[in-house]
Parts: sequence; structure tokens; C-alpha cells
Amino acid sequence: MGPIEWNVDPEIVMLFGTFPIKYYGILFVSGLLLGYEIVKRIYKSENIPVENLEKLSTYLFIGILAGARLGHCLFYDFAYFSQHPLEIFLPFQIVNGNWHFTGFAGLASHGGSIGAILAIITYCFRSKTSLLWVLDRVAIGAPVTGAFIRLGNFMNSEIYGKPTQGNYGVIFMKDDLIPRHPTQLYEAFVYLLIFGLLWYLYQKTDLKKNQGFIFGILLATLFSARLVLEIFKENQVAFEDNMTLNMGQLLSIPFILVGVALVILSKKKIKYIA
Repeated sequence: MGPIEWNVDPEIVMLFGTFPIKYYGILFVSGLLLGYEIVKRIYKSENIPVENLEKLSTYLFIGILAGARLGHCLFYDFAYFSQHPLEIFLPFQIVNGNWHFTGFAGLASHGGSIGAILAIITYCFRSKTSLLWVLDRVAIGAPVTGAFIRLGNFMNSEIYGKPTQGNYGVIFMKDDLIPRHPTQLYEAFVYLLIFGLLWYLYQKTDLKKNQGFIFGILLATLFSARLVLEIFKENQVAFEDNMTLNMGQLLSIPFILVGVALVILSKKKIKYIA
């Protein structure tokens, strides 16, 4: 069996001849909604008003999108966006005074993670809710959202892997005819495994009583997986070619360290943020 040829058009339909509806956007939103439904089920099981989650979701939606966008602009393409600041916040590219709708072409998962955490911190501060309690519950739905986003990357034929050096892999025909590692699918699969682990820890063990434990496991496992899988990925920007660790790996290390620290400290029940 040889490599799979992948040549799917990322656009489902073009509305009014200007606004494209893409698989990526559909999968991104679907992932957010499915993650929301998972956390909603947890809230109901613990007799927590769903209205609380609805308020939190508004913070999260804004935090994830803003963080993912700013993360891409700052971490991966600062030279360009420092000269075109309007394009950070507007879904248009401005060329010679003409505006072209592009959508937000460039979202960074590490930035989205930071944005989500800051959004939760803001929500908990304003609502006087336990930060670690919320982080532990949201953590369970987060990997599912991440998996759907990576499926969107696959539909876009982007963020793919290095050549397999063999007669296997996926040929992303929109770019070249080289069999490559479908790292988007690798990540999606690993994220679903992490979801299964977190769901098991929450449902079948008493470890959820250690506030911060589940969130710590999420950070440690998800970003460790990211650290390893980046080995198989093509670098996203040229400056990474001269780096021992690429940007995705460097940004993953702090998350891993915080995750391990939370797992260790969760047994001590950190009162000042619990």
C-alpha cells in the first residue's frame, strides 16, 4: 500500500463571491462546541448551574481566539505584523490600499492556550470562583477541541510533517508530491487519547479531589506530546531552521514544567488559589 494522495479543497463554498466557508472554520467551531458539551455534562453532574459555564464560555471564546491570533503574530511572524498591525485584528490583507478578505490566516495553539488560561483567571477573579476547580473541569474538554482543530489543519493541507523517506505517508498535493508524515492526524489521535485519560481520572478515581491535578496532567501530557511530535513536523517559518528546538518545542517546555509542578503541588492542596 502506497502513500495517500490528499488534494481536498479547503473551501466548502464561497458566499457572495467573497466570503469562503472552510472545513477548518467548521471543525474549529465544532471542536469548541463539543468541548463545551463535555464540560457542561460535568457541571450538571456536580449540580453546578449551567449559567456559570455559559458566562465562562464567553470569556474562553474571546481568550482563545485573541490568544491564538496574537500568538501567531508575535511568535511566528512578528516582522510582518509589526509593519501591518491592522491585519492582526482584521480578517483582511491590505495590498496597495485594497482590502482582501482572508479570514484570520494564522492561529497559534500555544497562544490560544495562554489566552484560554488568562480568560479563566479573569472569569474566576470576577466571579470569585475557585480557579483550580474550573481549570480541572475545562481541561477535560480541551483536548477534544484541540483534536478537531488539528483535523482542520489536515483539511487545509497545512502544518504537515517531514518526508517519510519511504513509500508511505500522505502526499499533500497542493504543495508537492512527497510522502509526508500526517502530523495533524498524529496530534489529533494523541489528543483524543489524552481526553480518554482525563475522563477516566475524573470519573473513576478520587484524584479530582486534588485541585490542579487534572489540569496539571493535561499540560504535562499534551505539551510533552507536542514536544515529541514537532520532531516529525516541517518548521512553520524560515528562522526555525537555525534553531536546535523549533518555536513549538520551546513554547511547550514552560507548559510542561507548570503541569508537572501542579501535579506535585496538587497533593498539598494549594489554598491560595483553590
